[in-house]
Order: sequence, then C-alpha cells, then structure tokens
Amino acid sequence: MDYFLTIFLSVLLIASAIIDLKSQKIPNMLTLPGMLIALAYHSSLNGLDGLLFSAGGIGVGIGLLIIPYLMGGMGAGDAKLMGAIGGFIGAKAAFYAFLSIAAVGGVYALIIVVIYRSNFSGFFRKQFDTLVSLILMQKYIPDIEESEKSRPKLCYGLAIALGTGIYIFLDTTGYGFLS
Repeated sequence: MDYFLTIFLSVLLIASAIIDLKSQKIPNMLTLPGMLIALAYHSSLNGLDGLLFSAGGIGVGIGLLIIPYLMGGMGAGDAKLMGAIGGFIGAKAAFYAFLSIAAVGGVYALIIVVIYRSNFSGFFRKQFDTLVSLILMQKYIPDIEESEKSRPKLCYGLAIALGTGIYIFLDTTGYGFLS
C-alpha cells in the first residue's frame, strides 16, 4: 500500500473508532467518501483493473459483515466501514483483515464481559438453554426477561480499526498471515 492510502485509511479508521466510541455510530460522512476515494484512486492509477480491484474489495468488505448486521449484531456503519477498507486494500486483503478484526473483536468482547460481569450473570446459561430448546423443539422461544436487560454495547468500529491496523502492520513488515 502506498503512503497516501496508508495515511488516508489511518485517518478514516481513527476517526471512525473515536466517533463510534462517543456516539455508537459510524456516520456515512466517513464511510461513503472513503469508498468513493478508494474507487477514484485505484481507477486513476490502474484504470478498469483498479476500479474492479476497489469495487471487489468494497463488495467483500460489506459482504463479510452484512449477515451480522442483518441479525442485529452490529450497525450498518460497521459494514460500510469494512466496505471502505476493502475499497482501499482489495478483496483478498479485506478478507485477511477481517480475520484479524474478528480476533480483536473477540478479545474486546471478552474484556467487556469481564469488566461488566455482573450484567452477564446467567447470560451464557440462558443462551445454552435457548439453543437446546431450539434444537429439541425446533422452535425459537425468546427470553422476554433477557431482552429487557440493558447490557453494555460493543463499539465494533474500535475492533475494526485495531484489527485493520494490525493486519496492515503485519502485512507491510512481512509477517502477514496466510501470505
């Protein structure tokens, strides 16, 4: 990745993480221009091949997070941010960055559970019981009491920023996984 893309992507990731931590949203004013700049940059350097490289990255980036978004596990801004990342680094790299992001997100979630453990008492047991009842009765029975509880939310923009940063660092230093 060249200097311009690294700087621009770093600013985009830092701004997204900060805004997500403050407002629990990643605004379109960051993600959509990020995608457009990635498309324009790669197109201007490599023509149609650059456009396809960037568009493929956007598609893979959004595609990786669209199911968690549709299931209510994260916001649309997270998926669009992943799309912008894909636009800059391409489809293959977006997938590898996603693996790093998933690892960082898992650690982040565990930290939140440990810090707010009183909010999660009995949570995992109830999830297991719901899964067993789903398998045995082949019907989902939501826990009404559970849905009314307030739990801390993950600001996944932070995990996306850190995971992408880790992937880019490892890749540029030659320690990229699956290389």
